Amino acid sequence: MTGQNEPPQARIDEQADLWLAPGELASWLSVVRLMTRLPWAIDAQLQRDADLSMVEYMALAMLSEAPERSLRMSVLAENTSTSLSRLSHMIKRLESRGYVRREPDPADGRFTNAILLPAGMSKLESAAPAHVAYVRRLVVDNLSGERLRRLGQDAERILQRIDSPAR
Repeated sequence: MTGQNEPPQARIDEQADLWLAPGELASWLSVVRLMTRLPWAIDAQLQRDADLSMVEYMALAMLSEAPERSLRMSVLAENTSTSLSRLSHMIKRLESRGYVRREPDPADGRFTNAILLPAGMSKLESAAPAHVAYVRRLVVDNLSGERLRRLGQDAERILQRIDSPAR
C-alpha cells in the first residue's frame, strides 16, 4: 500500500499536489469561465449580426485565407477543432446557402475539399466588421499591446501541450 512506509511529510506533499492552491484555483476558475463564456459571446454576436455560428465563421475565414480558397475537409476539421462528421454537417448547411461547395481533391480523390464560393466570401466580408469590432471590444482593447502579446504566447504554450503526442 502506497504511503505506509513514507514519512508523514512526504504523504502530505503528495496529497498537496492533488489540489490547487487557493491562488491557482482562482486563476484556473477565471480561465474556465473565459473558455466557456467568450466562445458563447462571440457565437451569439455572429448569430445575431450575421446568421453564422462561430465555427461557420471560422471555416469561411480559413477558406478565405487558403490557396485557391480551398482546403481538405480533414484539415479544415482540425483547424476548427471539430470532428470530421460535425464539419461535414456544417459544410452541408453552408453549401445549401451557396457559401461553399465540396469536390474531390484533384491531387488525391480519396479526400474531399471545401471551396469558398463568391457568395461565401461576400458573407464573410459583410460579417467581419461587426465581428472584429466585437472582438476588439471584448479582448483587444481590454489589454495593453504587451499583455495581448503575452496572452497569445501563453495560449500557444498551452495549445502546444495539448497537441503534443505525450499528453
